[in-house]
Amino acid sequence: MGRVSEVAPSARRAGPAASGACKRKAEDRPRTGRTWATPTTPRVRVPGVAGWGHLPGEALGELLRKHAPAHTRSLAPAEVAQLTALVTPSVAGLALVAERAGYGLFGFGLTVLALTVPHFHFAGFTAALVAGLVCRTTAGAAGRFAALSVPLGTLLVLAGYFLDDWAELLGALVLTAGMWTVALLTWRDVRAGGRDRFTRTLLAVSAAVLVATMLLALSWALGEATGLPHPNLTWMAATHGLGNALGFALCSVLAWRRLKETTA
Repeated sequence: MGRVSEVAPSARRAGPAASGACKRKAEDRPRTGRTWATPTTPRVRVPGVAGWGHLPGEALGELLRKHAPAHTRSLAPAEVAQLTALVTPSVAGLALVAERAGYGLFGFGLTVLALTVPHFHFAGFTAALVAGLVCRTTAGAAGRFAALSVPLGTLLVLAGYFLDDWAELLGALVLTAGMWTVALLTWRDVRAGGRDRFTRTLLAVSAAVLVATMLLALSWALGEATGLPHPNLTWMAATHGLGNALGFALCSVLAWRRLKETTA
């Protein structure tokens, strides 16, 4: 049903006859009763768009689709890796608080809790973050495999804490495969995109270090599961741990920071 239009003040002052004549001349609409009926289109307010407007159906639908909020998270491999990087520091923080308080969280000894802190910062946070960045930079199945296998391997290692050494060995295998893929793509593809020698050197060091440190991780997990000779925890902290912290994590973060600044 139509709505009654308001009459301009100048037309009201001129009287009903002048008002009707002006409206009839300007709008050429039929008269119904004592008032002029104005066909209308519902007014729609679109968030983010200034003003009100009379929009036809197709134009309104297109405008709503244009201004609809976009989904910022998905199950894409790079997103999975980066969401893992956001979650794992909370695991490290929980283990750190329990270890400093001298409390055996979930029945774990203080040594295991202390080792959980660097593992979920370097293996959990930095490795997942870099895997996601590598996946975004390099197109192909290898990048997607790295972005998914690093979070999966980290989760399996965590599950191995609660299950047994064989589950931890499986996690180490998956994590090593993902990290070696990250190293390969970093050396082959990402390093070529570095515009200065220092950035390329940082990327090369981070890739080369991963080969050695993850091999040490495999030897330790295999020895724990099978009883074969393997390095002790002190030796692993001095080699595998220090290499991942300085050679991989620090060099990777610095290199990707420089790549971002260069791109910007």
